[in-house]
Amino acid sequence: MELIQQSITEILILLFLIVTFLQSGIDKVTDWKGNLSFIRGHFKDSPLKNSVPFLLAVILVMELLAGALMFIGIFHLATTGNNDYALLGVQLSALTLIFLLIGQRLAKDYAGAMSLAVYFIITIIGCFMLT
Repeated sequence: MELIQQSITEILILLFLIVTFLQSGIDKVTDWKGNLSFIRGHFKDSPLKNSVPFLLAVILVMELLAGALMFIGIFHLATTGNNDYALLGVQLSALTLIFLLIGQRLAKDYAGAMSLAVYFIITIIGCFMLT
């Protein structure tokens, strides 16, 4: 219990990011066709239009892997104090958000790109706290 109390801020950030990334990844798995259709429309006028299925799959894998690493990371943080998995998961989350930002900018969805900043700030705080 003491390790949880010592790392509560990090654990709360990890929980926030786990919900964010696992929910997004699970949504892509359960509604692949719907997500693919939406993303194809979103990128129809961008240089990425011919790569949408591949890029969506890459983002899916990154989101699920980041969520899993952070989930394992909470367990390790709470039981041993080791933050290696948590940090790796948060770093992968940051990279995923950068990829999403690139996509939003190329699609000229500036409002969507701007909304990613909130997630990125939380992710960077998580990186800082776990380093």
